Amino acid sequence: MSRATGTLTVTDALVFDGVSDDLVEADITVVDGVIAEVGPGLTRVGRVVDAKGRAIVPGFIDAHFHAYSTAMGGMELELRPLSYVSIVGTHRLAAALRRGFTTVRDVAGGDIGLARAIDEDLFPSPRYHFTGPALSQTGGHGDPRPGDLDLCFHGGHMNEIVDGVDDLRRAVRQRFRTGAHAIKVMTSGGVVSLTDPIRVPQYSAEELLAVSDEATRRGSYVAAHAYSPEAIIHSVTNGIRSIEHGNLLDEEAAALMAAHGAFLVPTLVAYDAMNRRGDEVNLNPISRAKNSEVLDAGKTAVQLARAAGVQIGFGSDLMSALADDQLQGIRLQLEVESVADVLRSLTSVNASLLQRTDIGRIAPGAAGDLLLLDGNPFDDSALLWDQSRPRQVVQSGLLV
Repeated sequence: MSRATGTLTVTDALVFDGVSDDLVEADITVVDGVIAEVGPGLTRVGRVVDAKGRAIVPGFIDAHFHAYSTAMGGMELELRPLSYVSIVGTHRLAAALRRGFTTVRDVAGGDIGLARAIDEDLFPSPRYHFTGPALSQTGGHGDPRPGDLDLCFHGGHMNEIVDGVDDLRRAVRQRFRTGAHAIKVMTSGGVVSLTDPIRVPQYSAEELLAVSDEATRRGSYVAAHAYSPEAIIHSVTNGIRSIEHGNLLDEEAAALMAAHGAFLVPTLVAYDAMNRRGDEVNLNPISRAKNSEVLDAGKTAVQLARAAGVQIGFGSDLMSALADDQLQGIRLQLEVESVADVLRSLTSVNASLLQRTDIGRIAPGAAGDLLLLDGNPFDDSALLWDQSRPRQVVQSGLLV
């Protein structure tokens, strides 16, 4: 993403800085893509946007995004031509930006080619972090082969089957060589995979320790797809920093996550969307049954994590045509969290998860990624998730 030039001044806004509990009245000046000043009565320079009566929050961050998801799972998801998958990815990313997500973390997919196209401004996109294909054991959540077919599959656009300590170390090193920001592993069964029970932990302790060792020495971290307490405890005790989904979390697992400083990235909208729109996307009956097991538990998991002091982010995890429900995830998280906590999850908490100090906040030195809302979300939280409500997106000081 090229550096923006020029100056933007937003005046008379109600500002949520990404951290605080309250809004403050202030002006914001963005110079060459970076916030230069925040405060009352700033000199109006460059392009001026009057935000009287509107709130400004940092650009949202979706920490569980899938640019390459063109199907609900299976070999179709993994083996469609990459040319087609990449073009679909550009549209999914551009749509996310228009909704106000100025940064995404692609966990299970993405590659250096897509990242380079974004850096060269070949299409509108959020800032882009990617893990490359997720690592799955044979018969794990990332193994798309049905059990009754003798198919050969090594890896595709979103998952790769890798077993054993040495091969996992090699796979992690290859991902970092080709630009990955973090590593994704599958440590429990999942909804769209057909042959693995949801609760059973996946990968051995030795395998997970090898992956986390490689990532840590690189200055990065590992995110794990995990639902059950058994899988979450298995992950966290073996070096995993980010638990994705975590719907079946219990108090013991939540306490362990807090003690290890692990993040929870809930993806409530994924299950809600599959429940509502399963027919539309031809969701497999096995997946429908699995979805019902975790559907209502996700909100309880968020409450348990909050009570234990776990840092809670935000993710969408929407596959195929369900991507247009991205903002509905905010609505669902608001059903169990305060507006301030959800806003922090969307901004500063997710920024910390991504190891970024320059996004997720409105402060001098931060990136000029802003979302202007048509009112005060503390009074009307629908402003955050209702796509019919006007919003204006600013990325690096430029109006999107």
